[in-house]
Amino acid sequence: MQRYFINESFDNQLAIISGEDAHHITKVMRMRVGDEIIVVHNGEATISRILDFTEDGVHVEKTDNVMPSPELPIKVTIACGLPKGDKLDLIVQKSTELGMYALLPFEAERSIVKWDGKKGKKKQERLQKIAKEAAEQSHRTHIPTIEEPVSFSQLLKKIPEFDAVFLADEEDAKQLERTRFADQLKKVYDYKSILVIFGPEGGISRKEATALQGLGCQCISLGPRILRAETAPLYVLSAISYEFE
Repeated sequence: MQRYFINESFDNQLAIISGEDAHHITKVMRMRVGDEIIVVHNGEATISRILDFTEDGVHVEKTDNVMPSPELPIKVTIACGLPKGDKLDLIVQKSTELGMYALLPFEAERSIVKWDGKKGKKKQERLQKIAKEAAEQSHRTHIPTIEEPVSFSQLLKKIPEFDAVFLADEEDAKQLERTRFADQLKKVYDYKSILVIFGPEGGISRKEATALQGLGCQCISLGPRILRAETAPLYVLSAISYEFE
């Protein structure tokens, strides 16, 4: 059953799906009056019935059949140093499938790519669209927020907003006695939000790692192998899903 997100709340069990989603329902799926779809609003997914097709969009009626939530029991924000090429596309898509709550890109010391202020807004909108499509495909009830990239100093200011902050540090992975992420996860069962920070290609610099640790950030290793910038967030989200779900 197809899933669509709406921004406006239901009014007396009625709502209108417009824009690209209405086009998808009408022209791509070729649905008819009486067909049922899943409509998600404010974190709740309900089966809804198509009532009519108008110029305003697709009119639907909400039923009492509420779908169970597939969301992770803890809100996980991924902060990643800006990577090269289209790696952000992959990170957004796959991390959304794995339960990411939000993505916060930042300009790390070793980031080769710099965020283009003129083209940045369109790129952010495209990434948000990727997140929306991935959320629909994976039957999420939340579309991850793709935030505008921040500087490293701005990232530091956001740390107090989270119950716990972890830094995936490849230097920790090289040690004989590593800080196992699995052990750290057992300490955050009662937490509501965590931030996991990843460096770009080349990893996080020692200066950045020291600054993060000074604010209480816990360094972790993701096993003895060094992972690519686009692989590490997927490892973390998979580990969190295994531990909490």
